[in-house]
Amino acid sequence: MSDYRINTKCVQAGYTPENGGPRQIPIIQSTTFKYDTSEDMGALFDLEASGYFYSRLQNPTCDMVAAKIAALEGGTAGMLTGSGQSANFFALFNICEAGSHIVSSSSIYGGTFNLLSVTMKKMGIDVTFVSPDADEEELNAAFRDNTRAMFGETIANPALTVLDIEKFARVAHAHGVPLIVDNTFPTPVNCRPIEWGADIVTHSTTKYMDGHGVAVGGAIVDSGKFDWMAHADKYPGLCTPDESYHGIVYAEKFGQGGAFITKATSQLMRDLGSIQSPQSAFYLNLGLESLHVRMPRHVENGQAVAEFLQAQPQVTYVNYSGLPGNKYYETARKYMPNGGCGVVSFELRGGRPAAEKFMKNLKLAAIETHVADARTCCLNPATSTHRQLTDQQLVEAGVPAGLIRMSCGLEDKEDLIADLRQALEAIEE
Repeated sequence: MSDYRINTKCVQAGYTPENGGPRQIPIIQSTTFKYDTSEDMGALFDLEASGYFYSRLQNPTCDMVAAKIAALEGGTAGMLTGSGQSANFFALFNICEAGSHIVSSSSIYGGTFNLLSVTMKKMGIDVTFVSPDADEEELNAAFRDNTRAMFGETIANPALTVLDIEKFARVAHAHGVPLIVDNTFPTPVNCRPIEWGADIVTHSTTKYMDGHGVAVGGAIVDSGKFDWMAHADKYPGLCTPDESYHGIVYAEKFGQGGAFITKATSQLMRDLGSIQSPQSAFYLNLGLESLHVRMPRHVENGQAVAEFLQAQPQVTYVNYSGLPGNKYYETARKYMPNGGCGVVSFELRGGRPAAEKFMKNLKLAAIETHVADARTCCLNPATSTHRQLTDQQLVEAGVPAGLIRMSCGLEDKEDLIADLRQALEAIEE
């Protein structure tokens, strides 16, 4: 599959039917797997043989879909998780422990920010947040002797900042640590962070990869390019014997291309669970088969909506990297020449009252907390996800009361614009 273009990989990668076998990926809805002898099963528990014994660790359906995502990203191995949050947690915790430190872009999804700043801090893992716009000198200053990873989002949710992947990778590698990038919004159809220096890529597959609001899920892909043994003192979990598996050294036994995912599967998934069900993986694969067709339409609609909103008197500003005046326009063109995603944010001049009236008058766009779906959805953070904050606190948080986040679906762009026009006009009635 490595020789095929990404459109073909979306449809074909991850699974090749045997002669007379099912054409579609089969749903292996089983918790357990039968073996003829105890020795056969023992070889699996010792990581001496490949196979399956319990779906809390691995399942054939999930592995087929993970292999497709790894192929799309250009990685050597992948795994599915129960959510995007668990994917980010596993990717970081796989190489961090109490006493470790992480450098992260400050412009990331709020749930991930909380994961790093609150939950993982309770586990003894510290974090320093840096601006995605920081220069290399500022980024270098954030590193410590105990830094074990650098993290960022290709297109941040919901700030829509665009990460300079090459710059972050260059700094991370100068300090001997991997760069982990959440590539949820552009997907590998529009950006492949590994090609720009990222070492580990994560996804909330709940978003564009699924694309239909069917199943929550996440994924992790290893580039296979980071040399763990060259930095063995930083990564004892990968480079020293794991006594829970008879002293196996992951980086030695499975090499650069397999150590990271093998450890995350056999150790973290074993102990923490957070699996993706075979049924959800099956739904995810159906979404992946049309991902290359859907993403251009999401981008087309996002661009059209952003351009329309930019010309409306009721709108203070529009945030979309496809607009020439956007702060991240050139960065986006570098990493995502075919466009990024269909998510647009904009502020209404009338603040909270205008936003409430606008939202009430939407007819086609649904009010949801979801994004990156086939159906267009809108959210006013001030009256939903951030409703506990005062107007002043909202401004300080970068989400003013009049801010609207719109995720453009697959509908006709003229219908989306018509819906926006009538909702904007209703503000002034």
